[in-house]
Amino acid sequence: MKVAVVGATGLVGTMMCRILEERNFPVTELIPVTSPRSAGSKIEFGNQKIRTVLIPKALSRKPDIALFSAGGPVSLEAAPLFVKQHCVVIDNSSAWRMNPEVPLVVPEINAGSITKEHRLISNPNCSTVQLVMVVSPLHQRFKIRRMVVSTYQSVTGTGKKAVDQLMNERNGVKGELAYNWPIDLNVIPQIDSFLDNGYTKEEMKIVNETRKILRDDSIQITATAVRVPVIGGHSESVNVEFENNFEVEEVLQILAETKGVVVIDNPVAHRYPMPVFSYHKDEVFVGRIRRDESCSKALNLWIVADNLRKGAATNAVQIAEYIIRL
Repeated sequence: MKVAVVGATGLVGTMMCRILEERNFPVTELIPVTSPRSAGSKIEFGNQKIRTVLIPKALSRKPDIALFSAGGPVSLEAAPLFVKQHCVVIDNSSAWRMNPEVPLVVPEINAGSITKEHRLISNPNCSTVQLVMVVSPLHQRFKIRRMVVSTYQSVTGTGKKAVDQLMNERNGVKGELAYNWPIDLNVIPQIDSFLDNGYTKEEMKIVNETRKILRDDSIQITATAVRVPVIGGHSESVNVEFENNFEVEEVLQILAETKGVVVIDNPVAHRYPMPVFSYHKDEVFVGRIRRDESCSKALNLWIVADNLRKGAATNAVQIAEYIIRL
């Protein structure tokens, strides 16, 4: 089982390698792929130090599976080259997510959309993953009419450059900037570039990807995505309006029984999900579960997850695990 990790030295790529090892994925040969700037550097995997290579060299080694986390332009150009060699590509960028012929997969929800014929599978946006993990079982039971989503997203979602900016600002060090504004002691109400409708690409990813994964274009969704000076994971405040009546106790029971979801909901004891709890964990945490007093069929939720793990790398490896079982 030859596995290529394209973008192996980035935050998500590094995490992909770690999770392949953690989950004992049956790798016989790891092929770490990087840009020309980092080519030839070494990464640790198992008890080995493996030298990174460029895409042409990786193709010559004929990997069975390729995990991509190198950005949309690289995925658009290189993923088809791997597919032509009968390699299965799992892509973490937005390049292929809305392509109707490419499955957009969160394994706990829609792994069944993958067939043996699929050679290209998309990993959803990190904010989408943690959202659908929680709302999918509720949609099945009560049918979602509308959602209002506000995100509080970690700087790790931008990458190492953003983490460096935060820590440099915190320590009074001048350095390269990932954002147009300071991030320490600040929040930035912009993630990705703005579109003609006034929303950012990140906000529209949440809208469009959620509908595709839940297979329901009738769900009304609006989102505001905000960057916050946090490293542990992404948080989301979600207001969900259902078509059917619900009881909060039943919602709690459904979520408590949902694989991959952990309910932390004891406000009296100051227990609720926070990024410090989700850091380095694969579960999605939900709490502050309460009826919306302004709308009898609406519910408020607070959802937190490590965006580098379940929001990206872990989800990709779980897809790979499903593929090798087909």
